[in-house]
Amino acid sequence: MYKTNNTLSHNIRTASIELLQERLFDGCDLMTQTKQAHWNVKGPNFIALHELFDRIHSQVDGYVDLIAERIVALGGQANGTVRSAAEFSSLPEYPLGSQEQVDHVESLSNALAVFGDKIRHAIDVAADMDDQNSSDIFTEISRGIDKSLWFVEAHNQQN
Repeated sequence: MYKTNNTLSHNIRTASIELLQERLFDGCDLMTQTKQAHWNVKGPNFIALHELFDRIHSQVDGYVDLIAERIVALGGQANGTVRSAAEFSSLPEYPLGSQEQVDHVESLSNALAVFGDKIRHAIDVAADMDDQNSSDIFTEISRGIDKSLWFVEAHNQQN
């Protein structure tokens, strides 16, 4: 860690950086999964899903930036390479080969749900560590991910 005048203790900053980095790996993975769906979706709702997946990708990109900048603000170094995300992400692997919209909706819904769950857990962990700013960032991300999940899942719901 580099020296900073941030008044959080070294121990809190170290623990927060580790927590943030774990979610950064997941966020980078989620960004690529949304693009995978965006590029490959086919079917009667193609344009709606194509545009929705791209919008979610942009939102996740913003969340990743928030997380990475928080890591650096705490004195850490953000690691957001594709190779690192592939190695350390806790998200399920995105199934390749499908072009059916129902499959992309299901796969992206699963990824969003897992990411959302990890982010909600991080809200409490950061708050318990007395890092309210990181907890607040995770809360903002959680609200957005829940909304994105709702939009994606609606495409496969009948009632």
